[in-house]
Amino acid sequence: MLLFVKVHAANIHDTVAGGDVIRGAMKKYPSLKGVCGDAGYRKTFEEVAAAIGLTVDIVERIAGAGWILLPKRWRVERTFAWMGGSRRLSKDYEINTDSMENMIMISHIATLLNRLEVY
Repeated sequence: MLLFVKVHAANIHDTVAGGDVIRGAMKKYPSLKGVCGDAGYRKTFEEVAAAIGLTVDIVERIAGAGWILLPKRWRVERTFAWMGGSRRLSKDYEINTDSMENMIMISHIATLLNRLEVY
């Protein structure tokens, strides 16, 4: 379940933009207790979360050969895979980041409805 979506320009690092995601999610859901991220979300992301009072669970990269399931990371990868099934999100058609965020939410709602076979 997506709680908050933030699309940003490519010249903004994910660590910095992650702070915007945390702040936006906390405005919508003030009862959040923690967030998780992969090893790319360090420093600024962790500092913003700590300032708000959230715990941060960082999934470390595992060095070595072979495939290993990383806890919680599969949720993010699965969500991106579901979004890839939406034709509108398959390419960068959107000019405005707000419309892209809305299309992501619409695509996710449609995916959830299809999985529940509601309509």
